[in-house]
Amino acid sequence: MNQFATLPRDTNQARGIAEYAIQMVRGENGGPSEAVLARVEQFHGDSVACGVSALAAGANAPAVLRREAMEYRVGADQPGVPMFGSRERVAPEKAVLACCSAVREWDANGTNFGYNPSRGATAGEFGHNDFYPVAVAAAQLAGLNGRQALVAMTVLDEIRGRLAEVFALKNYKIDHVLHGAIASAAVYGAVLGATVDQIESAIGLVVAHYVPFRAIRHGSQLSDSKGASAAMSAEVAVLSMRRAMRGFVGPADIFRNPQAIFCLFEPPGQAGAVAGRPLSPFELVLASEGDDFAVMGMHFKLGLYEHQSAGAIQGVMDLVAREPELAADAEQIESVRILLYEPAYGIIGDAAKRDPRTRQSADHSMLYIVATLLRKACEARRAGWDGQGGWERLMLEPADYAEDASALFHPVTRRLMERIELSHGGPEYDRRYPDGIPTSVEIFHGGLGHHSSGLVMYPRGHARADGSELTRLLKHKSRLLVGPAVADELEAKLGGLATMPAGGVAELYSFGL
Repeated sequence: MNQFATLPRDTNQARGIAEYAIQMVRGENGGPSEAVLARVEQFHGDSVACGVSALAAGANAPAVLRREAMEYRVGADQPGVPMFGSRERVAPEKAVLACCSAVREWDANGTNFGYNPSRGATAGEFGHNDFYPVAVAAAQLAGLNGRQALVAMTVLDEIRGRLAEVFALKNYKIDHVLHGAIASAAVYGAVLGATVDQIESAIGLVVAHYVPFRAIRHGSQLSDSKGASAAMSAEVAVLSMRRAMRGFVGPADIFRNPQAIFCLFEPPGQAGAVAGRPLSPFELVLASEGDDFAVMGMHFKLGLYEHQSAGAIQGVMDLVAREPELAADAEQIESVRILLYEPAYGIIGDAAKRDPRTRQSADHSMLYIVATLLRKACEARRAGWDGQGGWERLMLEPADYAEDASALFHPVTRRLMERIELSHGGPEYDRRYPDGIPTSVEIFHGGLGHHSSGLVMYPRGHARADGSELTRLLKHKSRLLVGPAVADELEAKLGGLATMPAGGVAELYSFGL
């Protein structure tokens, strides 16, 4: 049976979130089903593989933040937790900073679209499950077992996922990670025994003091700030919660504060206000039991690419599977036309992405992603590939974004980029998002003529796609990112989290790097 906690607009929703998080981590509600916990375990394992890969490759931001965290080692009498691949205990907010940065660096872990038409909650904010290290750190400090840790992760995803359904931060140029910061503060505090007052203070501190704007991901060439945004928001969420638990009092009732971002940008008016208190702009509904948790509507990325490009990737896979000779010779591909919806057309199809010169810009460039995929398909076809099993054969990996002539400046990729035309599909495409990722790909071939993928709605990894191959593809992705030996170690280390004792959770991230 599905049950929900409803936080009406005329209530203090910061306190409501706090009460919900405390009840959930204490097991006072029915809690998530086994299917939900299994899905969270999949997303967690996938996110850790992404983080380990980024660290092993020496990616800049995770390396810098990991070194920073090591400057905050703690003694035996102080609260501390280890980072990925380490037994050194550091300040919790610094471990969270380092781990979340690593998870997010490749931009290859899970995604939500803030779309729940059954509840009329379709604000459509993005988000990613970058914040699991917050729940793990809290679980380690509190001595929780694996099942309890999974519940904490589920609650974190639930709060940020449902906020994404009712308030679109991107409409006001605010980065989506703020939803994750609110959820992180609530869950970290709830696991460690914080009171409702303390969690409300921490949420107020996050919203009043630490609002990240989308300037971090704007510009012709993106920087480390884009990948580290979630990490920095997670850091200040944990820090704010620790301060609140020491007695620092933050702003109260932040969702109804007329000078905080929610009511500031979407003034709800006074109709229905109680005792002169303003309303929140939204009602928030949070699952407390059953299958209908936000994580069940989240999407896996099967490789390194901006999630808006998944429809185009699937379109290329489908075309080559139907007609392998399309990939026989890159020079025979005369042009490619991709029909997109908004916001994809504006986000990864803008002019700034036509000449990416950093990995962070390339993985947000539709032109680069599709051109690289086509180049790889042509190389594979020349080696005898029959066009089948494209997600495994062509899956995009870190090497495909190397900032040299092997990838980012590969001459064939650059020539193909010049032949790709991006077009807005118009209202017919726009109305189908974010239910799906409506995209179509057309290839105009010198010898084979015109071929179209048709409309792609649910590419592999999408929550509404056929999931029969998902487990195999996620395992392939893990092995591709970190290598077979490390992937096997991670699978052994992270698997079976639902039955793991507290001692196993304490050592969860102490694997080799």
